[in-house]
Amino acid sequence: MAKKPKRAPDDEEGAEGEARPPGGSRKRLVLIALAAVLLLGGGGGGYLFLKSRAAHAEKQAAETKAPVAFMDLREMVMNLTSDIGQSQTRFIKLKVALEVRDAKVAAEIQPLMPRVEDAFQVYIRELRPTDFEGSMGTYRLREELLRRVNVAVYPAKVDAVLFKEFVIQ
Repeated sequence: MAKKPKRAPDDEEGAEGEARPPGGSRKRLVLIALAAVLLLGGGGGGYLFLKSRAAHAEKQAAETKAPVAFMDLREMVMNLTSDIGQSQTRFIKLKVALEVRDAKVAAEIQPLMPRVEDAFQVYIRELRPTDFEGSMGTYRLREELLRRVNVAVYPAKVDAVLFKEFVIQ
């Protein structure tokens, strides 16, 4: 058998007999490095651009944010409907504030406060102590009171019902 001739390190043929372009591995390495630099530069520039836009949007939101007004309702103490099999009467002590868009809306709502308090008392007196269990019970109460107060003060609008004091005894 004939021996294969040994290749010189600078031979122009590859391991499998393919022709290797002169300096090909260096060009490939330079292209990969250039692509990585461009990718990192573009990513960094995009990050800075988006960060500056977000800061600008926050600044505009802070400037355009209108002041809100809060209206306190008087403290209410009501009895709750007893649970089945319980003879003990339970009470709720509730102090609420209403959040409105501005003082002008608060002035519109002020004459209607007896209607709001009546709507609250009629609804709450029908509840049982078990209706307030957990955070979901409080959340449902807040949403229902907000719905009822907006019906009572229509066309004005209340944005939120805030609990200042909430005690069940």
